[in-house]
Amino acid sequence: MAANNNKKKNVVRNASSRPTGFYVLLGLIAVLGASILGYTLTRKPKAPVGTEVKYDSATSGPAQGYTIGKADAPVKIIEFADFECPGCGHFATVTEPDVRKRIIEPGLANLTFYDFPLPQHLNSQGAHNAAACAGDQNKFWEMHDRLFDTQDQWNTQATDNPKPFFQKYAEDLGLDSKAWETCYDSRKHQGRILANRNEGERRQVGSTPTFIVGTKSYPGAIPYDALKAIVDSLTPKRAAQ
Repeated sequence: MAANNNKKKNVVRNASSRPTGFYVLLGLIAVLGASILGYTLTRKPKAPVGTEVKYDSATSGPAQGYTIGKADAPVKIIEFADFECPGCGHFATVTEPDVRKRIIEPGLANLTFYDFPLPQHLNSQGAHNAAACAGDQNKFWEMHDRLFDTQDQWNTQATDNPKPFFQKYAEDLGLDSKAWETCYDSRKHQGRILANRNEGERRQVGSTPTFIVGTKSYPGAIPYDALKAIVDSLTPKRAAQ
């Protein structure tokens, strides 16, 4: 019985032997962690910082993107994107409608889309092929929008056979279904898709989406206000009246 009492005393002694400073330190760590978290959640996001793009235009290859907007717009926005990329989908569905309405339509800039399918996205090649074949019937941008709007239906996580989805989109857009399917099955535009990706690699594109405006590259889905500020900074100032 005495032995058991000694054990209990030792347990009590061990539990109370930690110095008060130990608990003070834990409290300080908790307060510091909460402060850092609060700052992270409330601070305003920084404006994107562009990286200077260096590439040899003499070896730029036969890349051919898809442009929307006025050909003579003073600012050119280039986008390298993957139809299966979630960040690209976010930009296309959330930000791009404002970009088109408030930047492209007024003629402040035009936007050129270049294919940049990523190898880990197994259905992306098919999606780029579907859009290119829609482009043969002047519906690239309509298919572009449909693919991004329904990304969760046909992506690699959803199916290993995306063609029926793409075929339905072609029908919904009023395309000549037989001509679209012949184009899709033959992979007619595979060379163009690869050339566009190669162009991105020449411009040091490392992720999607990546935007090139002027001579600078901006990775990530740029918010509207940040993109508008970049465009404004490159817009030639009118001479004072």
